Amino acid sequence: MAATFSDLHTESGLKSLEEFLSGKTYISGDELTKDDIKVYGSVLEKPSESFPHVATWYEVVSSHLALSFPGTAQGVKFSGKSAPVEAAPAKADAPATEDDDDLDLFGDETEEEKKAAEEREAAKKPAKKKESGKSSVLLDVKPWDDETDMKKLEETVRSIELPGLLWGASKLVAVGYGIKKLQIMMTIVDDLVSVDTLIEERLTVEPANEYIQSCDIVAFNKI
Repeated sequence: MAATFSDLHTESGLKSLEEFLSGKTYISGDELTKDDIKVYGSVLEKPSESFPHVATWYEVVSSHLALSFPGTAQGVKFSGKSAPVEAAPAKADAPATEDDDDLDLFGDETEEEKKAAEEREAAKKPAKKKESGKSSVLLDVKPWDDETDMKKLEETVRSIELPGLLWGASKLVAVGYGIKKLQIMMTIVDDLVSVDTLIEERLTVEPANEYIQSCDIVAFNKI
């Protein structure tokens, strides 16, 4: 039976989606489908950590779309219809001057005029926004078996502290045979934290490997 969602731009709509995604990675089945894209298009922006399941799902879909659309998005927002703006009354025509009679609209630009025009255009352009140098990463953290204490596993993950590393929302996702994996978000400063090094030298070695069998990067997005 098809799932039904409404008002996903409101807190109540996101709450219903949050409940639906509990224990799930995608809207339908175990892979990305058109259902995910349809719902994704109705969520106006990345949900807050008040909705951890929705936030994790949103990041996963974003990572898939980033592969299909590699260009740099500037971001758009939608709002309700605004009242039509009344046209400003036309200014009275300025009286002609002697200089107007001598103005040559079709004359060739001199080098000085071209340079001055280029300088004016350059001054109008806003300064390019400096990149934040941060990334949002979604990790799959897998236990050894169904007897692994998942609460201890998450505590072990969050106990790892590094400059430029911030742990975010998390959830447990069923894998099969009674085994669950931990999906957890983290934000890193690119110049300070290497995800590969974090996995190889902190998450999958003693003492963390008492609970953690392996880690995989599910999504990696520049902020």
